[in-house]
Amino acid sequence: MTSLKEQIQSDLTTSIRAKDSLTSGTIRMVLSAITNEEVSGKEARVLTDQDVIMVLNREAKKRKEAATAYDDAKRPELGDKERAELAIIQAYLPEALSPEALTEIIASAVKEATAGGATGMAAMGAVMKLVTPQVAGRADGGEVAAAVKAALA
Repeated sequence: MTSLKEQIQSDLTTSIRAKDSLTSGTIRMVLSAITNEEVSGKEARVLTDQDVIMVLNREAKKRKEAATAYDDAKRPELGDKERAELAIIQAYLPEALSPEALTEIIASAVKEATAGGATGMAAMGAVMKLVTPQVAGRADGGEVAAAVKAALA
């Protein structure tokens, strides 16, 4: 089985051969972000697929924010380009959790955390600690935190 990074590199070669400049440019930016993550810190390391997904999520978030900023600045052509790049990046991300599945995961985590004695907003940290590994890469952290707050309120 090939790693996610190897798959992305293979897709770069394919997009270059197909003369798809948008895809190849986007993949180059993603690979650059992955490489930067690999060499950051005190010593270089090889990223796992989970680490690569974190980098992809970060890049996807940048594209969403940039598209919104361009739309607010009345530059829809640049916003469209950012959304096209976002679509390319999202092809490598795992399928997002449905709201129902997220609610189910949070409900079981709240039940487990409150069984430990924490109640109300004091249980927020305990619930997030249980939920985060289950939803990593499949749900936005802000949305998860808001859903946990709503469940605890």
